[in-house]
Amino acid sequence: MAISYYTEEGLKKLKDELHDLKIRGRADMARQIAEARDKGDLSENAEYDAAKDAQGLLELKISKLEDIVANARVIDESNIDTSKVSILSKVKIRNTKNNATVMYMLVAEEEADLKAGKISVKSPFGKGLLGKKVGEIATIQAPAGSVEFEVVEITR
Repeated sequence: MAISYYTEEGLKKLKDELHDLKIRGRADMARQIAEARDKGDLSENAEYDAAKDAQGLLELKISKLEDIVANARVIDESNIDTSKVSILSKVKIRNTKNNATVMYMLVAEEEADLKAGKISVKSPFGKGLLGKKVGEIATIQAPAGSVEFEVVEITR
């Protein structure tokens, strides 16, 4: 699995979620399985089968999160190169058609939150902006077709 870079806050959120799944998630799952087991014959118990399937999915999610956390690195925001767009850059872009401007921060996929202005480096916008410098045009494929944005400002 590849190394992913996170803000300190983003990595803490992942670790908290992992801890919650291991403690509360597993306890809830054990309770559901026990309740289903108490309802009789396991060979014809759909509730028991569903609880066991859900347990498998929970363990898969825990395993994936463990891998992500093991390969996560906190990026030192003071060392971000603002000469070009990179992960954790805050980039102000201008739509070349309607002159609308917007500010985004490029983050790891798990930290993306459009309402907070955080977009994934793996999203079409993130991919289109990575490596661009102030004044350069990024052509981004949107559902409505390709849109051009000028990089106006890069900060950290």
